[in-house]
Amino acid sequence: MLYAILCYHDEDFVGSWSKEQDEAVMKKLAVVQEKLTQQGRLGPVARLLPTTAAATLRKEDPPLVLDGPYAETKEQLLGFYIVDCKNLDEALDVARDLGAANPGGAYEVRPVGVFRPGGNLT
Repeated sequence: MLYAILCYHDEDFVGSWSKEQDEAVMKKLAVVQEKLTQQGRLGPVARLLPTTAAATLRKEDPPLVLDGPYAETKEQLLGFYIVDCKNLDEALDVARDLGAANPGGAYEVRPVGVFRPGGNLT
C-alpha cells in the first residue's frame, strides 16, 4: 500500500539554516531515500517552497483566492514522500528513519487512497 509521509516543521527555523546546515540535512535524508529507492519503495518526493509563495483557493460561491496557506499553525507543510509499505507500522518506521536524519517538526503518515503518477513531469 502507498503511504504519504507529510513533513511538517517550523518554516522560519528551517529557513534560518545556513547553506551548509541545509546541505548536511539533505545529505542525511538522501541516505534514507537511496535505501528506499534500492528497495523499489520510493515514489515522488517534493520539497515545497515557503508558504509566502503559496495561495489558497477557498471553495465558496464565488471561490475566493487568498495569499498564503489556509491553516494558521506553528509548523508548516514543507514537503512529502510517497512510499510503498506493507502496513502503517512499516510506514512509521520510514518516518522514524527520516526523523533521525532531520530532527524536529513532525511527520504525518497517511494511507494514499488514489495515486496517479501523472505525465512526464521532471
